[in-house]
Amino acid sequence: MAEKIQSTLLEKFKLHDQVAVITGGGGLLGRQHGDTVADLGGIPILLDLDGQRAEAAAEELLSKYPLCRAVGLACDITSPEVVEATLAAVMERFSRVDILINNAANNPKVEGGGLLGQQCSRLENFPLSVWDQDIAVGLTGAFLCARTFGAQMAKQGGGVILNISSDLGLISPDQRLYRRDGLPENQQPVKPVTYSVIKSGLLGLTRYLATYWADSGVRSNALLPGGVQTDQDQDFIKRLSALIPMGRMAREDEYKAAVAFLVSDASSYMTGAIISMDGGRTCW
Repeated sequence: MAEKIQSTLLEKFKLHDQVAVITGGGGLLGRQHGDTVADLGGIPILLDLDGQRAEAAAEELLSKYPLCRAVGLACDITSPEVVEATLAAVMERFSRVDILINNAANNPKVEGGGLLGQQCSRLENFPLSVWDQDIAVGLTGAFLCARTFGAQMAKQGGGVILNISSDLGLISPDQRLYRRDGLPENQQPVKPVTYSVIKSGLLGLTRYLATYWADSGVRSNALLPGGVQTDQDQDFIKRLSALIPMGRMAREDEYKAAVAFLVSDASSYMTGAIISMDGGRTCW
């Protein structure tokens, strides 16, 4: 009896050839989301502005899961026409879409020499052009993909939308994390304003979609990850870890089980939910 109950429960996590579109599919977490879908028997469609990166990520999945039918596609999610064309390509090949994971975002890296390390990251100097670019990818892109792929799911009679937000969708960035010794106050780098605005905006989009297509069987939830440890400066890792009750940053594969739950029938009675998975950071 125990084995039968366990088998029935685990079956709810299986995706059984469900087609999952993942934006930002060639990136750090995008690859992990694709791996999760493939591991559960689904078909990951990895979308990325860099088509070669998407194809390389799909090839990795095909090597790891011989029966997987992963696909990597170049897609500019800020273009309505390109998103529509991508849906058409997916429908031509697979005839359906079951899952959308809105994961794509412009995220300035702590370990890089990008905007986060420049004076123009500060609100007073933040370029309007960068604001427009970030919003276009992180928020408008999520809206366009939800509108396009979500409408297809509604026509089919159901599906799942998972928006990848952040703990910074609930709390403000602690700008002390990014301080650099020897710089005057007006030159200290900060987490750009767009990141907080986008990640907060995704929560509103999640709730809106959850009610909009509820009668069509389309569920919409949001996952709010904390920071993932990669090759950041050790001082930064130490400072951020001190703000987290669990005392550490996340591993890159540590969100896979949560994604599995949220995109599968294991969460069949969950919609409009905001799930924070941040080592307890938003508790403090």
